[in-house]
Amino acid sequence: MRQPTGDGGQSAPQSLGRAKGHAETARVVNAMSIDIEEHFQVGAFENVIDPSSWDRLASRVEDNTDRVLKLFDNAGVKATFFTLGWIAERHPQLVRRIVEQGHELASHGYSHVRVTNQDAQGFRADVRKTKQLLEDVGGVAVNGYRAASFSIDDSVLWAFEVLAEEGYRYSSSVYPIQHDHYGMPSAPRRPFYPDGKDGIKEVPITTWDLLGRTLPCGGGGYFRLLPYAYFRTAYRRLNQRDRQSCVFYFHPWEVDPQQPRIPGIGAKARFRHYINLDKMQARLTRLLSDFAWDRMDRVFLEGGSAKAGAS
Repeated sequence: MRQPTGDGGQSAPQSLGRAKGHAETARVVNAMSIDIEEHFQVGAFENVIDPSSWDRLASRVEDNTDRVLKLFDNAGVKATFFTLGWIAERHPQLVRRIVEQGHELASHGYSHVRVTNQDAQGFRADVRKTKQLLEDVGGVAVNGYRAASFSIDDSVLWAFEVLAEEGYRYSSSVYPIQHDHYGMPSAPRRPFYPDGKDGIKEVPITTWDLLGRTLPCGGGGYFRLLPYAYFRTAYRRLNQRDRQSCVFYFHPWEVDPQQPRIPGIGAKARFRHYINLDKMQARLTRLLSDFAWDRMDRVFLEGGSAKAGAS
């Protein structure tokens, strides 16, 4: 595999992804993304909840995702929904609503297994199965992939080649930070081609450089933990000074403060998962209003909207 090469990212067309109430200016458009999984399928719980018990637990993903869809509709924003195959099998109508409302459907793998816990053959079977399932249910091409827990790192670079061979056009599976559960600090901070310009594009989760340190600002638990002003400052600098399109992500369970508390988890996992769930929806509303947003494919792929079957 050749050394990853960065392309510096790109801005989406000016007419796409603007929030309501903003003037038509030459603002950089960012990519909004959601990882569609149940509240009990997160990586922090993988040693506590056996996947064989998932079907016996109360599902909340459909109501939570519908809440997100309404939030996006109110803001006039289209987004990318990285969806588990396990979810699509059990909630096909939810997948169809996502597509019908003009959002991009993308793959999150079948059952939230980290790439680092699979070999190449098992990974290929997983991403092939999930792509076919999502395309059959949603009726659109699936071009994007996001690994469970951002689990593509230096030890599994072969995953990019497999994804390209299985028909994916881009991945958003790398978080170029140091973290105890994930991270690839050696990766470029902007979109890059792991196998050169003719291969799959990797669109990493957004970070920013502050006082010589690479810090996270891509969403998730950090968005609930840190002050909103931190994210607003980071995105303004990246958009206005660096002319960089950012990638933001979150999960449907993050707008669900009433979700059941999972017993038996450690203090760190408990803090990370449940901190400020009651503040998430209000913060998202501000974020959608303060910046311009669109789907991953339309922000980062040439001809992405046509490939994804968008209107």
